[in-house]
Formats: sequence, structure tokens, C-alpha cells
Amino acid sequence: MPNSTASHTAVELVVMDMAGTTVTDDGLVIAAFDTAATTVGLAETGTERDEARRYVLDTMGQSKIEVFRALFESEDRAQQANRAFEAAYGALIDGGVAPVPGAVDTVTRLRGAGLKVVLTTGFSPATQQRVIESLGWHGLADAWLAPGAAGRGRPHPDLVLTAALRSEVSDVAAVAVVGDTASDMLSGLRAGASLRAGVLTGAHRAPALREAGATHVIDSVADLPALLLP
Repeated sequence: MPNSTASHTAVELVVMDMAGTTVTDDGLVIAAFDTAATTVGLAETGTERDEARRYVLDTMGQSKIEVFRALFESEDRAQQANRAFEAAYGALIDGGVAPVPGAVDTVTRLRGAGLKVVLTTGFSPATQQRVIESLGWHGLADAWLAPGAAGRGRPHPDLVLTAALRSEVSDVAAVAVVGDTASDMLSGLRAGASLRAGVLTGAHRAPALREAGATHVIDSVADLPALLLP
């Protein structure tokens, strides 16, 4: 049986982020963003571009279309940027993404111990599938969720709650959320997950993760079995 959380509810479901948590992409998000920003006419250098890049970094983990809606002035421009981003990121995926060391073993061990694992993303479902295909991860997890088909993206609770409903957990407190961003932690907090583990392999550092609601901060997902399993 898995260990209990601080609220003594045994974990039944682990909802894990992809990019930065279980997947490394070596800066592809910023590279794809730069392509998208140029496509919609943002100056390639200067304060506006620098501030936009910073916003993208600060909002890592959130739905990309929502990020573009916040950055750009109109829905048409946001949609244009999102299409350019998805195309640029998709073109860079092959050879540009890799598993975080220990991620595959962690998912396999958790599922072998009877926990369900759902992998989530802020990318579109199509881009998520491209990442899965590139890594050969079909069948690795119990399910895969992305904004749109599974409601709003992070920091809203929708992805976590959808995973909980589909996994038929006995209690939302039986959910553990794992991610590398403040948005991951806030999403888990808002959903009622009792264990929220921040990892240090991605966008945000320990203080930001804790401030957003992390109950634990670990070096990487490779440390997760020690946290959840006997």
C-alpha cells in the first residue's frame, strides 16, 4: 500500500506534468515562442520582446493559448500566435525532447504498485500527442490530458479534477499532483489534491513552488517513489 499523506488519505492517483517534469525539451518553448511572436509582429529585440519572454517563463505550465491571449491585444492575434507556436514546437520535437532521467521508471513503479498515473500538459492535444509519439510513450500512463478536451488549463483545477473523475478516485484528497511550475501547484491546491510535489528539473525554484502550494519539493520525479511508496 502507498504511504498516506499528511491528511492520512492514501494516494490513488498521481497527476504529473510533462515538459519540465517528466520531459526535457531544452528550451524549445522559448524558441517556439520567439517564432510565434515574430509571426504576429512583435519586435525581435527590445523591451517588449524581453518582457514577453519573461511572461512566458513566469507562466510556464499554463495553457499556451491563454498565455497568448494575455500577451496580445486581440483574439485573432492570439490564435495566430498559438498556431505559429504549435507549428514551431512541433517541428522541433523530434530529437528535441527526452525523458527526464528516472521518469519512465517512476511511472512504471507507481502503476505497478496499483496507483493510476495521468500525464498532463499546457500544450494542445495535438502537440501532446506529437511528444508522446516522439518518446514512444504510448501505453506508459493510464491517460493523457490537455486543455480543451479536459477543460481549462492550469492554474485552473480542471485537468486535475478531470483526471480524478476519469480515474474514479474515492476522494479528491487521494490525488497527488507533481509539476515543475507554480501553476502546477496552484492547480493541485485548487482541485483539493492533498499532496502537491514540486520538482526542480523545470521552470521554477523551490520558493515559488512552496508559495504556490507545494507540500513537498523534490529534486526530480525519480524521487517520487520514495515519497509515495513503502
